[in-house]
Amino acid sequence: MERAVVMLKIVTVVGARPQFIKAAVLRELFESSPDIKEILIHTGQHYDVSMSDIFFSDLNIKPAEYKLGINTGGPGQTTGRMMEEIEKVLQIEKPDAMLVYGDTNSTLAGALSAVKLHIPVIHVEAGLRSFNKRMPEEINRIMTDHVSDYLFCSTETGVTNLQNENISKNIFHVGDIMYDATLKAIRDFGSNVVVPGVDLSKDNLAICTIHRAENTDAPNILKSIFDYLNEQTHLYEIILPLHPRTEKALKEHSVDVGNIRIISPVGYPQMQALLAASKIAFTDSGGLQKEAYFHKVPCVTLRGETEWVELVDAGWNRLWTSEEFAQPRLLVEEYGSGDTGEKIVKYIKEYIKN
Repeated sequence: MERAVVMLKIVTVVGARPQFIKAAVLRELFESSPDIKEILIHTGQHYDVSMSDIFFSDLNIKPAEYKLGINTGGPGQTTGRMMEEIEKVLQIEKPDAMLVYGDTNSTLAGALSAVKLHIPVIHVEAGLRSFNKRMPEEINRIMTDHVSDYLFCSTETGVTNLQNENISKNIFHVGDIMYDATLKAIRDFGSNVVVPGVDLSKDNLAICTIHRAENTDAPNILKSIFDYLNEQTHLYEIILPLHPRTEKALKEHSVDVGNIRIISPVGYPQMQALLAASKIAFTDSGGLQKEAYFHKVPCVTLRGETEWVELVDAGWNRLWTSEEFAQPRLLVEEYGSGDTGEKIVKYIKEYIKN
């Protein structure tokens, strides 16, 4: 008699650009797995078409089964409302596990909603630490790690960070799922992507992104960053796809953008094309630091610290307060070979039982 396939039901929570990109990898793998059913919840944390819908269409992600539309209010209010609505979905779907990515309010809301209902939590990109608890993301990632049952780490440093916090069970170093996504983008989009208003053939382009609250909500820091960037325009033509939060902060604080080229937010293929064409990246985004490396583009991090310390050690990244990159520029082998998603699916099937 043929053995029946045991179906695992996974509820995944996403809400922000980097999570859509990571989710695209696993959603495709889940779709091709007859023994896994994924239910996707989009909290609405990034709700603007240019920051949300366009990524689903560009990445060919199957639409979310639930869209919560929660995107206003302070961090506590927003997280609380997300938890309330996610809990309702969990009570309807009764999943075998909750899967969350990274370190956003959506991440924490998903993890806390699940653990309170005794649903196992899977955290992809576990163990990251900036050791700066003034960052909302640091609090989110620490709390998520400490309530998670299965922790998938991008690096050995992430594993060590968890062990130093007395988390010792079900930790897996699987590599970086963003590398999977970047390789997929190169295969899918190739070199045929056009970015309106930008000549990608120029040899002095630099991509820049700024969006973190620690920069946008601090007028003096924001002005200092733009002063620094304008000094770099003597060397590079800096292209800045402007995040809505940053646009609002620039207007409120009357920050002079100088010679920096401001463009509207771009989709995932356009961002990959800008990275591939750039000589250097300037960013406060954790994800873009790695994406730059995957395109073999050096990166300057516009923050006081970075979670991706291995990129600094390997000479691909430096803080904007440092003068020089470390030498030599080595490859970071612990990010894996582009099969992180497959490893995660394998472990989910092996460890999560009905």
